[in-house]
Amino acid sequence: MQEFDQIQSLWHSHSVEVKISGDEMLQQAKREVNSIQNRSRLNIAGMLLSFAFILALWLFFDFQSWTTHAGITIVITAIAIYTFILYRSHKLISRNDFTAHPKEFLENLKTYGINNYALYNKLYWFYAAALFVGFLLYFFETVSNLPIYFQMAVGSFAILWMIFSATLLRKKFIKNEKERLDLLIEKFERISAQFKEDK
Repeated sequence: MQEFDQIQSLWHSHSVEVKISGDEMLQQAKREVNSIQNRSRLNIAGMLLSFAFILALWLFFDFQSWTTHAGITIVITAIAIYTFILYRSHKLISRNDFTAHPKEFLENLKTYGINNYALYNKLYWFYAAALFVGFLLYFFETVSNLPIYFQMAVGSFAILWMIFSATLLRKKFIKNEKERLDLLIEKFERISAQFKEDK
C-alpha cells in the first residue's frame, strides 16, 4: 500500500497543467452547443415526421373499428405534446448567443439540463404509456383477424421493446446527455471566469 501511495504522490508531482486559451475553449464550447442544438432539431424533426406519417395513415386509410381511431388519437396527442415540450426546451439553448449574454445563456443551459432530465424521467413514462395504449388500440383491429400465435408474438415484441427502451436505452441516453451538459456548463463557467480575470 505504501508503494501505491508513493507512486501516486510521484504521479501528482509530475502532472502537467495544460493551459488552453479562452478563445480555444470558447470555440470548443460553441461546437458542443451547436451539436446539442442540431440533435435537438433532429429530435423535433423526427417527432414532426412521425406525427405527419400517423396523421396521413389516419386520413388515407379507412379504419372500421373505434379502437383504431381512439388509438391513433392517443398516439397523435402524445407525439404533439412531447414535440411541444422538446420545442420549448430547444428554444432555451437557441435563444441567445453566449458571447452577448453569458449569464443568461448559462442559466438557460442549466434550465435545459433540468428540463431534459424531467423529460426523460417523469414525462417519458406518460409518453411511453400513451404510445403503448395507443398502439395497442390501433393494432386491435389489424391483429385481431390474425392467428393467436401471431397476436402473442406482436404483443410480446411490443412489451419487450418498451422494456428495453425504458431501461437500457433511456438510461444510457440520460447518462450521456447529463455528462455532456455538465461538461459544457463547466466549460462556460470557466470561460466566464477567465473573461472576468482578463478584464
